Amino acid sequence: MIRWVTLIGLAGLALATALFVWQGIAPVLAAFAAAGFGILWASLFHLVPMALNARAWQILLPPRRRAGLAFFVWSVWLREAVNGLLPVARIGGEVASAQLLIRHGLSPPKAVASLVVDMTLSLFSQFAFTLLGLALLLGHDSSGGVVRDVAIGLIVTVPVAGAFLAAQRFGVFSVMAKLFRNIFGDRFDALVGGAAALDRAVRRLYRRRRAVLFCFFWQVAGWSAGAGEIWLALRFLGHSASVADAFVVEAIIQALSSSAFIVPGALGVQEGGFLALGGILGLAPDVALALALMRRARDLIIFLPALVVWQATAGRRALSRLATR
Repeated sequence: MIRWVTLIGLAGLALATALFVWQGIAPVLAAFAAAGFGILWASLFHLVPMALNARAWQILLPPRRRAGLAFFVWSVWLREAVNGLLPVARIGGEVASAQLLIRHGLSPPKAVASLVVDMTLSLFSQFAFTLLGLALLLGHDSSGGVVRDVAIGLIVTVPVAGAFLAAQRFGVFSVMAKLFRNIFGDRFDALVGGAAALDRAVRRLYRRRRAVLFCFFWQVAGWSAGAGEIWLALRFLGHSASVADAFVVEAIIQALSSSAFIVPGALGVQEGGFLALGGILGLAPDVALALALMRRARDLIIFLPALVVWQATAGRRALSRLATR
């Protein structure tokens, strides 16, 4: 699996490189360099949607069992960092953040259940966010092809997300326990505390309808806040985009990146999306690809420190275990 993900990532990198060569590397780098310290400020704005998503996840758990918001921000930060920078097909981050909750004192079934429900609701909240972006994109005369492609992706996503939600309500983990054990061995039970316990924990969370609804709206707010990052980046690139245009870019790029979850970092897919949207919204190709570079720079600026802290912490735990033997 890791070999295939790596090969797909290399193919995506080749595609991204080809796009930069095709449009001209020098003008893209010149536009990118012109942003200066704006690259840092636009990147730091990503802390806002991370905090909103952290609140969405936190609110799923009963008050007496939930950790503070700062802890959930760290969990979301690590989840995004692992998924964004490592070849894990957007799954490794979920495992890492679930382990954080378990080490923080939450029982394995409750920790993993909160993550499963949070991920499921994110499919629906992103669907709503993308619909808003498509509605705004329809105002551009040349947007037909992009709207059609994204709409097709949404049409496919809805029944899949609905089936995933229904399966959770009817105890999918107990049904699939044998398959999980064949794939993961005892690690699955060790992580989730048993399939039946996980099913019960998931159903209990869904019974907290008010919390589920609030989680959904906090997630929509988190998706929407990402438009601020795009708006700032375009301002620093010298392009005065409207908030609506920034919203469109963020909505479509997030939808494309999610659909290409098997591609590490959505390499190539993300760059192609920025280039296509730039043409619709009146961005020069060099500015559109410079915006894509700013998104990549954001990943390094924001996510790399999280990976360093995570590995340093894991190293200290390993040394501590060795010292106690």
